[in-house]
Amino acid sequence: MPDRKAIERAEKDKREGKSPSTQAGEFVREEIHHIREGRHGARSTKQAIAIGLSEARRAGVKLPPPKAGSGSEATRRKAERDLKNGAPGGTSVSRRRAKATLGALEREGDAAATPAALAKQGRAAARQRSPAERSAAARQGAQTKGAAGRSAVARKAAQTRAARRSGG
Repeated sequence: MPDRKAIERAEKDKREGKSPSTQAGEFVREEIHHIREGRHGARSTKQAIAIGLSEARRAGVKLPPPKAGSGSEATRRKAERDLKNGAPGGTSVSRRRAKATLGALEREGDAAATPAALAKQGRAAARQRSPAERSAAARQGAQTKGAAGRSAVARKAAQTRAARRSGG
């Protein structure tokens, strides 16, 4: 069950006009946090992300299932089911099944939530997209930041460029 704070942060993102994937990111962040604090583990970073997305859909985030061909048929069916269960009047997972799932996750390790594993997953995901797609995503993200947010990001980018030029 997602934490109340994660749901509130996702609702805030929704009010700010951010995309469903950004809203779902709050649940993924929470899942990574659970693994790091030892509540349970995950077999891979991909699994940890999938758990977060599933929780987001069940919490009512309108995150569409993956398109045909981009994932397995079972993954898409599960995402559709989660989306339906997240809608008002949806059903919840039985207590026995939830307990069995948690039991299985508790037997997994916590290497999936290390900074190195997350960085590796991020790079692998970025490699799947073209430079134009990455650029368009950055532009779209900048639109919801507001003037102060854009200014802060620009300052940080300038600092990064300066640090890289000086070799530090």
